[in-house]
Amino acid sequence: MQIEDFSFGSIRIDGTTHEHDVVIAGGEIRKRKKKPSKKFGDDFAHTPLSVEEDIPWKCRRPVIGTGAYEKLPMMPEVKREAERRTSNCSSSPRKPPLKNCGGIRKAQMQSST
Repeated sequence: MQIEDFSFGSIRIDGTTHEHDVVIAGGEIRKRKKKPSKKFGDDFAHTPLSVEEDIPWKCRRPVIGTGAYEKLPMMPEVKREAERRTSNCSSSPRKPPLKNCGGIRKAQMQSST
């Protein structure tokens, strides 16, 4: 699977442009269902990534991105769970555009297999 380009509001994966947040798991791409996290939005500038979302943790290398402008908030519980489940949790700036917490690009790609 190849991420070819991304910008605010869109990401192109394998030649297909997605104009919504995405989750990749098991080689499949699906729209991120952020409704369970919306109730926490008042505490953040954007709807945060929370453990109440369907995060596909069972993968070789979990990747949680911060968006085109590094603005995706992650609730502390997500960070703790990522650290608990992975031994190589670190963060890096947008270039390269991934947080490797075990971390996504724009469109909040939540997992890579």
